[in-house]
Amino acid sequence: MIAAIAFYVIAAILIVSSAMVVSARNPVHAVLFLILAFFNAAALFLLAGAEFLAMILVIVYVGAVAVLFLFVVMMLDIDFAQMREGLQRYAPVGAAVGVVLLIELAAVLSGWKFADGVTRLRFAPRSDTVSNTAQLGHLIYTDYIFLFQTAGLVLLVAMIGAIVLTLRDRTNTPMGSKRQDIASQIARRAEDTMEMMSVPTGGPTMAYLKPKVIEIVDFHGHDAHAPHGDSHGKHDEHSHDEHADEAH
Repeated sequence: MIAAIAFYVIAAILIVSSAMVVSARNPVHAVLFLILAFFNAAALFLLAGAEFLAMILVIVYVGAVAVLFLFVVMMLDIDFAQMREGLQRYAPVGAAVGVVLLIELAAVLSGWKFADGVTRLRFAPRSDTVSNTAQLGHLIYTDYIFLFQTAGLVLLVAMIGAIVLTLRDRTNTPMGSKRQDIASQIARRAEDTMEMMSVPTGGPTMAYLKPKVIEIVDFHGHDAHAPHGDSHGKHDEHSHDEHADEAH
């Protein structure tokens, strides 16, 4: 009795949260409702005795996928008001796609039928010696091993495709692409990167080492003479030289 009441309550929350995912105007709220739906679906798996699927749903989908959606939506700072400007223009196309999908779902459900003897499996006794996780692993890696490996290859191809599509060569961009040249770093000498400067202090002239000014060509058409982004490097060099001349 308690299990039946819990099933109906959790199922009702799952349906409501699923409807709010597609109807919420704020995408952050939609992701939060999606997380709520995942938790309730995991609770239904626990009631059905599939504890492995419940933990996978919580750890993988809630802990990784849904949280990733949430961070992406919050970090991109998308102007949703601007995105809704073309809603009326694309509404007929969206409605046509929705009608096609509805017809396909209706065709699939109309031809659905249960296999012979499947109703008797509902009353099959559970094994007390073999856990649900062991039974699921035995089923996947024996009867459906090829389908399981094929699904893994499809996901691998999708991951490689996403990397290829988003990878850009930034060598000729203004920001540049930073790469290490180990050989030049090892062969670098102190006199190549440092220079001796003399600074009058009112008493004896003090000498110190100063990084050499390297001329960096900016992609915007300007020359940056200061090392490490210091725009006053060249001005400081001239001022030090003038002070040194006055001291002599």
